[in-house]
Amino acid sequence: MAIASKQIRIVVVDDSAFMRKALSMMLESDPSIKVVGTANNGEDGIEKIKQLKPDLVTMDVEMPRMDGLTALRHIMKSDPVPVMMVSSITTDGAQATLDALELGAVDFIPKQMSYVSLDIVKIKEDLIAKIKNIVNRKHILMARYRQRSRFTQVGSEVVPVKKVVPTKTVPIRRKNHKVDLVAIGSSTGGPPALLEVISKLPANLPVGVVIAQHMPPMFTKSLAERLNGASRVTVREAEDMEPIEPGKVLISPGGKHLLVKKIGGRSYASVSTEPADTLYKPCVDVMFHSVAEAYGRTTMAVVLTGMGNNGVDGARAIRGKGGVLMAQDEATCIVYGMPRAIVDAKLADHILPIENIAAEITSYF
Repeated sequence: MAIASKQIRIVVVDDSAFMRKALSMMLESDPSIKVVGTANNGEDGIEKIKQLKPDLVTMDVEMPRMDGLTALRHIMKSDPVPVMMVSSITTDGAQATLDALELGAVDFIPKQMSYVSLDIVKIKEDLIAKIKNIVNRKHILMARYRQRSRFTQVGSEVVPVKKVVPTKTVPIRRKNHKVDLVAIGSSTGGPPALLEVISKLPANLPVGVVIAQHMPPMFTKSLAERLNGASRVTVREAEDMEPIEPGKVLISPGGKHLLVKKIGGRSYASVSTEPADTLYKPCVDVMFHSVAEAYGRTTMAVVLTGMGNNGVDGARAIRGKGGVLMAQDEATCIVYGMPRAIVDAKLADHILPIENIAAEITSYF
């Protein structure tokens, strides 16, 4: 049910009085949002959430008495609610944020984005739009979280109790269509989705993979390290002119674009701040356009969870060259924006739950 008719109720948990005030003012600049309570530590935050039953919580990662990760564990166990972490732009902050996303947080707010800056209007608009999207899907997301939490341990593998039933797919090109590169674009909700996909790829994957995930610098390096530790393929944050090779996954560094170039029969990842005028760095459209030019019809593009329509123009270029396109389905997205744009434009050959995407990719080889 749409939430336009009532205010979105938010609890802000942060040990900084300045941050609590700054976030509250930013959020309440939209009349459809109301900060119904604040707390200065995790323990107090848990109590406020139990009492006030908010639609969404912003949770600082580092706090005295009880830190944000510990509080998040308690919240997701007893009173599951969408939680956005507020994280410092540091290596430790990035690691803690990735931990939080795996524990069930839906997204994060880099702490520098919460302060007054030249981009404050754009930052505010993006944050509010994201919150509205997430809260509108609150019941779906929390039901999905509960299902995902009902896992059983079998040896060293985690196996879902409930079998995943594939949603609609159009297998018009599978197995008889040559693929030489897989290109993945993702944004809000992307890190857990990427973990689900990349960790299931085989070590002998015969092609390289390139990824554009909307994240700040430092966060993408931590993400690459985490994926590498959980996967059979090799995962790295891309360096400029690094070769693209079978069984290797390259993630675009935060704040830069990843473009694919072919030189003398070999393929390389070009890392650049150009074009400088894009809304996102890395930009999925920029990467997809370069991939379409370099690989043409042997491209496989995958669009995962994220807000907005970044990637749809590049996907059209890939479709124009005859490449294969895959989109994550609505039910398993944190925000069904980027994949919806692909689906609505009738560009998707396959529309799949996140659990099935790795298998669909490998079915081409």
